[in-house]
Amino acid sequence: MKKLFFLLIINILPAQQSWTLKQCLDYASANHPLVKQSSVNIQKNDRQISAAKGMLLPSVYAGVSHNYSFGSTIDQTTNQRGSLNTQYDQVYAQADWELMNWRNYLNISLSKINKESSTFKMKQAQNEVKLNVITMFFNYQNNKSWLGVLETQISGIEDQIKRTEKEVEIGNRPKSDVYDIKANLGTLQEQWVTAKNSRDLSKINLLNALAITKDSLDFKMEDDVLASSNFNDADFVQNLLEKNPAYQSVQTEIKAHQKNVAIARSAYLPTLNGSYNWSSFYSKTLGESADAFSDQFKRNKNQQVGFGLNIPIFNKLQVKNNVEIAKLNVINSNYDKEIVINDLTKSINSIKAQFQNSEEKYTLLVANFENQKLSFQKSEEKYKEGLMDAYTFFVVRNNWLQANYNLINSKNEVMQQTELLKVFESGF
Repeated sequence: MKKLFFLLIINILPAQQSWTLKQCLDYASANHPLVKQSSVNIQKNDRQISAAKGMLLPSVYAGVSHNYSFGSTIDQTTNQRGSLNTQYDQVYAQADWELMNWRNYLNISLSKINKESSTFKMKQAQNEVKLNVITMFFNYQNNKSWLGVLETQISGIEDQIKRTEKEVEIGNRPKSDVYDIKANLGTLQEQWVTAKNSRDLSKINLLNALAITKDSLDFKMEDDVLASSNFNDADFVQNLLEKNPAYQSVQTEIKAHQKNVAIARSAYLPTLNGSYNWSSFYSKTLGESADAFSDQFKRNKNQQVGFGLNIPIFNKLQVKNNVEIAKLNVINSNYDKEIVINDLTKSINSIKAQFQNSEEKYTLLVANFENQKLSFQKSEEKYKEGLMDAYTFFVVRNNWLQANYNLINSKNEVMQQTELLKVFESGF
């Protein structure tokens, strides 16, 4: 009954999902908070473009007022001052329009540049998230592989201890062989505890890179064929640099600062404004009769159209200083560009160097692995025939397992650099 209940529980509980690197990258590039924030910034820039275009339209508003005046006042019907208590009601509508202000057109251009920059920044955020996920993913895989090697070693030693104890009982081996093997088992168990902790921490870091708070996933490697890249191309670094979103983002920021210089200078230019006002009113002396509201409303209608030219002459040197500050921001943004170029060049060259070194190391380890495997097979035969002591066989066996892990680790390193390079090659 207990067994049946256990099987039912296993079937009800969902199995833990296992994600490949591609699934991790697809999820992170769409759901990481940094990417979502960048997406919101793009939407904000759309609103800023709309707001900048809206400045070309007139401002229209309407109002109504109801007032009482007591004592000395102006009679609205005769326009004469007298001692009166009056009621005055007014209805009006007004439109103000900046017919010509060059700043408004420049702000539209600036808001479009800012949207372009925010689009590059979103891609940059996606790339940064991907680079972090790739690093954490392979770090987890390496730690998991090392733990697996240690578990294989420990399992093999435990079997070896049992066989050796039987051989000691029948007198084929000395008792010291058992002590030597058990001593090495203790060392491996200590390494296993450390490796298990490293694996768990690396998984936590990977989940954090994915912005996932629940440990509901496992991660697996795909059997990818090792790729190669054309590092010998003279323009390899420059090509990756120019299509990198971080580089493109800083380029658009320079354009934005240059546009701000033009916006600051636009304050030197005159502006032309227009206005239109329509109004009507109703007035009466309190306690006395007056013409009907509708009659006064029709009679007192008024329209005004006005134009104004505002020519700046002197504004306490504020425009001049704003222009100079904007120019300094352009200079500063060019230094930002140099910093970005320097950092990206370092990153690309580092990936190139690590890829080439890892590829060369992997080739050497493939040959070493085969030699270690043959050495282990021959040593196993000697150990079974009693021609090799337990400690020496333990060393040979561990060397083969270590070579196996080194080969896996080296292959992971080549794949990691390949994946990092793909992020840089993807561009925008």
